[in-house]
Amino acid sequence: MKIAEVCNVDFSLRHFVLPVMRGARMRGHEVVGLCAEGRLLDLPRQEGFRIIPVPMARSLNPVAQWRAYRALLKIFREEKFDLVHAHMPISGLLARAAARRAGVKRVAYTGHGFLFNQPGPWWRRKLALGLEQLGGRATDVFMTVSEEEAADARCLGIHPRAVGIGNGRDPFRFRPDAGLRAGLRAELGAAEDDCVVVIVSRLVRHKGHVELLRAMEAVPGATLWVVGERLPTDHGPDMAEDFARAERVLGPRLKRLGYREDVGRILAAADVFCLPSHFEGLPMSVIEAMMTGLPVVATDIRGPREQVRDGDTGFLVPAEAVEPLAAALNRLSGDPPLRQRMGRAGRALALEKFDEDKVVGRTLDLMGL
Repeated sequence: MKIAEVCNVDFSLRHFVLPVMRGARMRGHEVVGLCAEGRLLDLPRQEGFRIIPVPMARSLNPVAQWRAYRALLKIFREEKFDLVHAHMPISGLLARAAARRAGVKRVAYTGHGFLFNQPGPWWRRKLALGLEQLGGRATDVFMTVSEEEAADARCLGIHPRAVGIGNGRDPFRFRPDAGLRAGLRAELGAAEDDCVVVIVSRLVRHKGHVELLRAMEAVPGATLWVVGERLPTDHGPDMAEDFARAERVLGPRLKRLGYREDVGRILAAADVFCLPSHFEGLPMSVIEAMMTGLPVVATDIRGPREQVRDGDTGFLVPAEAVEPLAAALNRLSGDPPLRQRMGRAGRALALEKFDEDKVVGRTLDLMGL
C-alpha cells in the first residue's frame, strides 16, 4: 500500500510519527511524510523517507488553513494514496477532509490530545468539540494515545469505535546506564550524591515550567536541568522573566540545556523526572523517563495519570500548584532508596505498557497494514 502520514510540524513528525513510518515500511508499504518544512526532517530524509512539505499553520487563521487544505487536496489527488493517516487536531482535520474529497479509500486518525480538553474560553472548546465530531465522520480508524480520551471520543459522539493505543519508546535507547550517568554528570558538574531533577519539554507555559521553577526554590537539595526549546510556531508567553528570576534565585542549581539529541543520555544521568503540565495527550517524555528508571512527578491530568502509579512509580500532584509539587520533589530528593525503588517499578511498567514495537504494531494492525 501507499501511505501518507500527515502531521503539523517537523517536531511532531520526528518525535511522534516517525516510528509508525518505520514500522509500516518494515511491513513492505511505501510511506510518505507530509508536514510543514523544518530542520528536524533531516533524520527521516536520511533514512530514505520522502517528505512532501505542506504549508501547515498551528492557528485557526481561516486563510492559512484553506491554503493548507488546498495543498493537501492537490497532493492527495496527484499521489493517489491508498491510506491517509493523520495526526494532531488541526492538521488531522484538514488531512481527513482533503482525503475524503480526493477519494482516498481508507482514512485513519491518531489524536494526540483533544483541544476541547484544554483550558480556554467555552466557545473555543465548543468549536474544538464540533470540529472533532465533524472529523470523526470522515474517519475509518479512530485512535487516541490516551485511553481516557478514547472514552471521551466514544461518549461525546466523535467516533463510536475510538481505540486508545498508547504511546511507546524504544527500551534499548532509553535505559539505565551507569557509564552514561557518570560521564554526563561529570560534564555538567553534578556530583554523584547530588539529586538532579530533569524536565524534557517544549518551552511553553502549559508544560508547567513556571510552577516547577518556583517549586525548586523550596527544594534546596536538588538541581534542575531544563531540556527543550521553544518552537517558532509555539504560542503564549515565552517565560523569559520567570527563567530570569529562577536564574537569580537558584543560581548554579539551574541548568538550561536547550534542545538535545541525546535525551536518553541526559535521562540516564538524572535522578528524578518532572512534568507538571496543565494538559497532555500521553507524554512521550514520561515514557522515556520511566524506561530509563526514573521516578516521575507529574500532574494528575489526562495522560500522565495513565502512566504514573501514584506512590509506586512516582507522584501525581494537582496541576498549577507549587506547594504539592515542591513537597513531592523534596520527598524524592531526600530519599535515594525511594527513588531507586520507584524507578525500578516505573521501568517495569513502561516495558509492559509502552514498548514502542508493541504500540506501533497495534497501530498498524488497526489500520489493516
